[in-house]
Amino acid sequence: MRFGRTSKAVGVAAAAALALSACAANTGTETPEESAEGEASGGNIRVVEVNAFTSFNSDTPEGNVDINNKIAYATHSGFNYINNDLEVVANEDFGTIEVLSEDPLSVKYTVKEGVSWSDGEPVDGGDLLLEWVISSGYFNDATTDESGETVSGANYFSYAGDTSGLALTELPEIDDDGRSITLNYSKPFADYEVAFGTLSEGGIDTPAHVMAEKAGLADEDALIELIQTEPAGDPENPVERPEVKALADFWNTGFDTKSLPTDPSLFLSNGPFIASAMTPDQSMTLIRNEDYTWGPMPKVDEITVRYIGEAPAQVQALQNGEVDIIAPQASADTVEQLEGLEGVTINQGNELSYDHLDLKFEGVFADESVREAFMKTVPRQQIVDTIVKKINPDAEPVDSQIFLADQEPYEETVANNGSEAYDEVDIEGAKELLDGATPEVRIMYNRDNPNRLNSYSLIAESAAQAGFKVVDGGLGSSDWGAALTTDTWDATIFGWINSGVGVSGVPQIFKTGTGSNYSGFSSAEADKLMDELIVTTDPAEQEQIQIQIDKLIWDSRYGLPLFQVPGVDAHSDNVTGMEYMPNQTGVWWNFWDWQVVQ
Repeated sequence: MRFGRTSKAVGVAAAAALALSACAANTGTETPEESAEGEASGGNIRVVEVNAFTSFNSDTPEGNVDINNKIAYATHSGFNYINNDLEVVANEDFGTIEVLSEDPLSVKYTVKEGVSWSDGEPVDGGDLLLEWVISSGYFNDATTDESGETVSGANYFSYAGDTSGLALTELPEIDDDGRSITLNYSKPFADYEVAFGTLSEGGIDTPAHVMAEKAGLADEDALIELIQTEPAGDPENPVERPEVKALADFWNTGFDTKSLPTDPSLFLSNGPFIASAMTPDQSMTLIRNEDYTWGPMPKVDEITVRYIGEAPAQVQALQNGEVDIIAPQASADTVEQLEGLEGVTINQGNELSYDHLDLKFEGVFADESVREAFMKTVPRQQIVDTIVKKINPDAEPVDSQIFLADQEPYEETVANNGSEAYDEVDIEGAKELLDGATPEVRIMYNRDNPNRLNSYSLIAESAAQAGFKVVDGGLGSSDWGAALTTDTWDATIFGWINSGVGVSGVPQIFKTGTGSNYSGFSSAEADKLMDELIVTTDPAEQEQIQIQIDKLIWDSRYGLPLFQVPGVDAHSDNVTGMEYMPNQTGVWWNFWDWQVVQ
């Protein structure tokens, strides 16, 4: 099950977007009784992540990587979060979401008095207004051509999520209390509950007072005035906006870093933890935000995050007592190794993710026949057999760009979308399409990820048989995410993982010109259907629209989904509180429950 999403699918070293329930199995010793709700047990918990941290802004296409999102989750707060039953849980200690009217839709967001940034400044209406400007594309006035290239105007904030839902709202006013804004929608919006200020999406994570300073404005009031007085973007009449551009330029890149900034305003927290130390490409330390009282209270004082890409090294670190929690790339060997350890609890289930190969709609793949030829060479069954089959004997290649096999519409969409043409490798068919040509294809992937490396090797070997000259474009774990927005690749192997609720992930990835549409796919017919999708509230109707979109994506020779990612995490029995989560927050989803056994 896939694009049950909120506003932002997250790029990972393996992965996708869906909405299935966790088929979690637990092995290991029983956990001791937990401490009372909110009671701090203290101590430090050490957790491992596959990718290295790169940015305190996880909302840009470059920063939208799983580790950056998880750190944002631990260091920020929002109006709600998503639990491991994929239910939206309100956080009224932070603030409230009040539906003032259903027809037309009107929703009021209010931050509770006393909620603050770690520099003491309140989280207020200015922060909400800025968050809305960024995620609605309010100032955007770009016009794009058929290939999705901008020909006039500009898209200012490089936002990784889909802006079309919040673009249905008019410019909101800040209420007299200074802590509320009301969003009035011109049409129903299916994802209104989770499209704004959701903790799983990083919560309210951009301090307006800091942005004002960095953009050269006098203060937050000046930023608010700029937003309220600058006219909305109009593609038919684009205008230069130097102050908005300065604001957006800083937001787009100013929070990117692999080391702890000397300027503390660049990593402010309004959540349970705050960054205190970073070693580039190695580790990060989070410490308790002592002022935080507006949400689930953590039980530990410190979390150390280490970056270890290879599963055997993660297992070894857990065995040696160097770390407490790991979530390695799942494989039969990894599970077998974990099962051989004493004093370790293992959680398994399907992730809300899928691996995929995307082809860029320019350069060598501007020609549809070359894209089709390359797709014919991809040994999807061999990839599944090599990477997934040992841990999930029932695993099969994914045959939809929108759904997974355990979601009800899957069989219907597969019967309709044309994916059967790529069930088997067809080298002769590829050669016929190439007609003697030997195109050079640069394939980018995370070389520190064993599954990505295996997929690349199998694809490169097979494609070469048809005449393709494959160039290894593998990058390190801290570099591949930012490279997705560059022109340094022709094909890329990576994935998406999401929260498991909503439908806005479909336009985020596939709509013309969106920040996460890295391949440049563009279809006027698909765009129209995606505009219809986000204002459709009936689930059955949503499914039928997505089935139509799925076929259009396959018809375009977009690339190939590979397989649903199996998930595994494990923790030492010296710590408790971990529960399996299939979505983008992974084991972090309830980090406030983690505690050290006393």
